Amino acid sequence: MTRTLLLDLDGTLVDSVPDLAAAVNRLMAARDLAPFSLAEVTVMVGDGAAALLAKVFKARGVAQDAGALEAFLTDYTAHTAAETRPYPGVEAGLRHLADAGWRMAVCTNKPEAAARALLEALGLSGFFAAVGGGDSFPTRKPDPGHLLATLSAAGGVPERSIMVGDHHNDVLAARGAGVPCIFAAWGYGPRSMAEGAVAIAESFDEAIGVLRGL
Repeated sequence: MTRTLLLDLDGTLVDSVPDLAAAVNRLMAARDLAPFSLAEVTVMVGDGAAALLAKVFKARGVAQDAGALEAFLTDYTAHTAAETRPYPGVEAGLRHLADAGWRMAVCTNKPEAAARALLEALGLSGFFAAVGGGDSFPTRKPDPGHLLATLSAAGGVPERSIMVGDHHNDVLAARGAGVPCIFAAWGYGPRSMAEGAVAIAESFDEAIGVLRGL
């Protein structure tokens, strides 16, 4: 039976904080609020756009206005690949895995439209049998239902699957679904989030090496 690899997007496949921070700061500027640094936005990433904006407005001590999320998503989706790039080794690694017979899917808390737009802009969309976004199903990571629904959409089964992600949401969702998780230490999450992962990889190339041994 074909093996399936589930991959987080932000902080695992791509370094997207520059574009996320730019969109956040355009939103802040439109509301006469102070901008955020890349480091400040980095620690807020991982729970989806709605959670990101909740953290942003809380940090500025103001209530989030009703149109903020829609404005952010429209703006960010239009500029999703301005500065975002795949991490080193990702494109070649995905090609290697595809040639080796792996089925692959993206499981991300980023809204599906933004995720698909980004993958298409970066020329990566053809590698994936499914894209499960944060708004694709009734649940999202860390709920294992999000991972299982993405896996089902890709035609995979838990006992023949592995997850790679840089956030505790990835580890928790995978554990709940009975899927081993490799922690992407090159991403945004601190190493403390790796608890429960079956391995920690320092690069995408290293993650592929771990896959061969599982």
